Amino acid sequence: MIAPALKRRMVDCPAWRISPQDSNYMALVFDPRDDGCGLVAVLEIFEPAGRTPPNVHLQASEFFFVLHGEGRARAGGDWLPLAAGDALMVRPGVEHVIENTGPGKLYCLTVMSPDEDFARAVREGTPVQLDAADRRVIGGLVD
Repeated sequence: MIAPALKRRMVDCPAWRISPQDSNYMALVFDPRDDGCGLVAVLEIFEPAGRTPPNVHLQASEFFFVLHGEGRARAGGDWLPLAAGDALMVRPGVEHVIENTGPGKLYCLTVMSPDEDFARAVREGTPVQLDAADRRVIGGLVD
């Protein structure tokens, strides 16, 4: 039986770096394989000067909710500044990049729907341990 609701503490979610050379890593919060949902939700953490590689999702909309830090996003050729409290949606078929422009890490809650095998790509990456700074920010101990 599928539970009517799921609750997770993001500090308890396992994290991975999709490729060893990536400058961002992700804690997998909700996963279609394990949670019976049609989306994937990750806490995406960008190292200082870190960025995603340019990427496109053919069917999925991708949402970024900036929790802490600052950065910018390129979507369809335009650069948009990002700061804590901002939300960004990238439409299907649009090439995009997210990069950290601040002095510390950038933390985003990232949701993609439908999944398009993103959760599988995360799970097949290199495991990463969240550090003390990550745990403070995720746990709400930083303003």
